[in-house]
Amino acid sequence: VQLQASGGGLVQPGGSLRLSCLASTSISYVRSMGWYRQAPGKQRELVATLTSYGGTNYTDSVKGRFTISSDNAQNSVYLQMNGLEPEDTAVYYCYMRAGRVVIRPYWGQGTQVTVSS
Repeated sequence: VQLQASGGGLVQPGGSLRLSCLASTSISYVRSMGWYRQAPGKQRELVATLTSYGGTNYTDSVKGRFTISSDNAQNSVYLQMNGLEPEDTAVYYCYMRAGRVVIRPYWGQGTQVTVSS
């Protein structure tokens, strides 16, 4: 299974982007999915998570600006990013954690988001 992330780009402060992450095949027993980001010189940061029962969690800096969602089949995860700030500049990576007994992660390749005027 491969995850394909897309939707990144260059946007001005205050702008919006929608990131998408599509799985190459159906994934069963998805437990959670979400997005990490890594800015130059910084550690990877968990941005948003969505659990199989619909629970969401966001890092404090994006609360009220970012929204995570998925399709009903849970083969994709999205991140709607509004009110983008220069501090949001990073490579964004999607992931899915799945498994009936043994839970393993699946990772996307990353998509660059640059917020600059």
